[in-house]
Amino acid sequence: MPADPRFVVWCAACGWNTDPQPPDAPKGRLEGRRHRLAVRHGEQLYGRMQDELTGKDAAGPRLDAAGVAAYVLAWAVHLVTGAIAVAGLLLIVLGLPAFPPVLLGCVLLLLVAALRPRLGRPPKHAVTVEREAAPELYALLDRVAAEAGTRGADLVVLDARGNAGVSEYGLRRRRLLRIGLPLWHILTPQQRVAVLGHEFGHYANGDTRRGLVVGTALNTLSVWYYVLRPGSARGRTLAQTVAAWLIAVPWLAAAGLLRLLDRLTLRASQRAEYRADAAAARIGSGAAAAAALDRMHLLDAVGHELRRQAILARTRNKGADPKVIEANLWQSLADHADGITEHEHERLRRVSALRGHSTDSTHPPTHLRTALLASAADLPAATALDAGRIAAIDAELAAPGRELAKRTLRDLHL
Repeated sequence: MPADPRFVVWCAACGWNTDPQPPDAPKGRLEGRRHRLAVRHGEQLYGRMQDELTGKDAAGPRLDAAGVAAYVLAWAVHLVTGAIAVAGLLLIVLGLPAFPPVLLGCVLLLLVAALRPRLGRPPKHAVTVEREAAPELYALLDRVAAEAGTRGADLVVLDARGNAGVSEYGLRRRRLLRIGLPLWHILTPQQRVAVLGHEFGHYANGDTRRGLVVGTALNTLSVWYYVLRPGSARGRTLAQTVAAWLIAVPWLAAAGLLRLLDRLTLRASQRAEYRADAAAARIGSGAAAAAALDRMHLLDAVGHELRRQAILARTRNKGADPKVIEANLWQSLADHADGITEHEHERLRRVSALRGHSTDSTHPPTHLRTALLASAADLPAATALDAGRIAAIDAELAAPGRELAKRTLRDLHL
């Protein structure tokens, strides 16, 4: 057992101390049932996705019975919101000049304003990269998106999270790509292409949760659930108790609908992740997609190093120069990831396999996703980067990367 003071001491032979602090078990019967259902879906879909990835079953995304039911339920949620809005307007128009109906109509319209579907908007004060300032980056995004069978990004936002993602916003459903520079810098260029292929692949593989209808319905039901949730029973008056009982009826209805819509889309969400992985393997190469997913095991360690660098920059501990830390921040995170020993990396892989769905049941277990991509390691890249294009993209991201490093070191919550 290598005893490196930087890492957990564990035994590779017997597995002792592999996961010294496992996550808490799911709370309650509903969460436990959801966890078991997610495990079963992930394992069932794994075998089918192997056939799809190898071309034995190359059918496109299918809308099954659960998907149809999810759309019906989502539209019902939106129709209820619309009905409340119409009722509020009618009470105001037809109730004038009487005060009670007008007041009730205003209350209903305020409720609709809180429960309306959120179409999203670009983040304020974010570090953005416009198309005119980064033509090579956007050319890569357009090419990757075309290979995935969808359209590219309208705006790129950089942040300090260990993640990447594509989302849509506004009535015109413009595309926004978030690139977490900690993740970006620990990947090789071809692994970055695979990650981009995965994210754009979500919009070409039938991921209902990311669609306008079902995605906004899930958000609306979540708002209903939290707005209507009764408060603590301690110290209530009789009137407050009666009001709480009245509110409990729509709250329980919202909770039930939210759980139902979540369950109807859970299997589709996991299938979409597998298909996004297949897109990553096809676009970036099977080997690059598998390696990128494996590198993500290091992101927690990279996050700890980011906080350490922020502390050094703010306190000037050991004579640290904030300007030097700022200039070298992203490269220092990449160097830290490269310095993690293979023994520790193997432990993190085993932790991922042990935990399975315990961290996020909307995704298949990472070890199954890794195994699926390993079976496609021979797939060539549909989009390959040459040295000139890599250098050009790095140059385009250099200035916004320095700005993000400055903001991160200043504002990161420690």
